[in-house]
Amino acid sequence: MYGENGDVADRLMLLDTPSLYFRAYYGVPDTITAADGTPVNAIRGLLDFMARLVRDFRPTRLVAAMDADWRPAWRVELLPSYKAHRVGPGGGDQTPDALAVQVPIIENVFAALGVATVGVAGYEADDVIGTLATRAACPVDVVTGDRDLFQLVDDARGVRIVYTARGVGSATAWDEAAVAAKYAIPGRGYGEFATLRGDPSDGLPGVAGIGEKTAAALVTRFGTVEALLAAAESGTDDGFPAGARAKVLAGREYLSSAPAVVRVACDVDLPAYDDRLRADPVAPQRLVELSTRWGLDSSLNRYLAAVAAAIGVT
Repeated sequence: MYGENGDVADRLMLLDTPSLYFRAYYGVPDTITAADGTPVNAIRGLLDFMARLVRDFRPTRLVAAMDADWRPAWRVELLPSYKAHRVGPGGGDQTPDALAVQVPIIENVFAALGVATVGVAGYEADDVIGTLATRAACPVDVVTGDRDLFQLVDDARGVRIVYTARGVGSATAWDEAAVAAKYAIPGRGYGEFATLRGDPSDGLPGVAGIGEKTAAALVTRFGTVEALLAAAESGTDDGFPAGARAKVLAGREYLSSAPAVVRVACDVDLPAYDDRLRADPVAPQRLVELSTRWGLDSSLNRYLAAVAAAIGVT
């Protein structure tokens, strides 16, 4: 894609990095190890995923968003069940040891490559992505395997979700029409829909007795949870499916706090970063050392070749 002057037009790719390295860890054989026996399946898989994504979607800018806090205290205070089922015996998350050892290596490789890596204390990768997508001055592709980020789709601003649930090789770009077609809701209404329906994977109970069809009807009719609650409490709006008003009123305590938990924060203070996609590593000698130690040559070569093609470097 080229701009008016023949230059490659800017397109920003935002990676939900934890989603991708978990997928790589479980999708690439754990028999792939470095010379010292350290598992590197998630590292190599993630780099290969990135090469495929860059080749297919041709961004010129890229940010790898990280979970500085996978279960922020402010979200738990609002909704104690939030991700509670994922808490491990020691109080942290349940990341397998064989994956946890690879995350610092991923960060070191990104630093040597010059891949912008952004995480903010007290926030999840989703919040970093939401803030970056909101502030972007060019089209944005958000790469994730989690449906939570469907709430960021915005046709007017060119924000799409590149959904990897069926694998990076079959990733598809979702716009507002795709979300609306799948869930029968307004294209940007997924956060409200998930709040009402619930999402066991995140510990969101939803409103008792309200399933997908009723949740979709309510989001279509009222737009936001706040507007829905106001209508239910006023008793004057007859746009409720049978029995739904009573269920909404019974769940008003949950509905008063859950939207702030479910909605992606889009106003996070971010550190300085350089998101330019580059085919020349910022620390080439360090990258050689990392590649040699962890056996990453082929994956790194694929990634750098994809970047060179995307940004027009010959």
